Amino acid sequence: MKYSFKTEVRGYELDSYGHVNNAVYLSYTEQARWEILRNAGLLESFTKKNLLLVVTETNIRYMRELKLFDLIEITTNVEFESPYLIFNHDIMNLTSSFKAAKAQVKTLLIDKDRTPQDITIELMSIVNNKNI
Repeated sequence: MKYSFKTEVRGYELDSYGHVNNAVYLSYTEQARWEILRNAGLLESFTKKNLLLVVTETNIRYMRELKLFDLIEITTNVEFESPYLIFNHDIMNLTSSFKAAKAQVKTLLIDKDRTPQDITIELMSIVNNKNI
């Protein structure tokens, strides 16, 4: 199942050409991941266990520009490829009905000493979509 997060393009996200700056697309995907983790109840669990989910690799393909006040939806599929949790994001411009970008973000779970950890049962639940 796909997870979904909607937002609107804000003025401060624009570059001098009047469209969304390329780096902002990464912020959209990051907020989508925060929403998934929050809705799954994992943020509190990670804090109690002193765990962090960190980005190790990002690949993004820009397809169409986004402009001020465009309504966008970031849909995300999550997959597990040991030891990584991979988030596949599609950024859709709901105003124009065009896909604006797609991104794949590879993440790794680490502890407070920055040592990689196995994916927890709770985290695997978002792959299987049991907690959302």
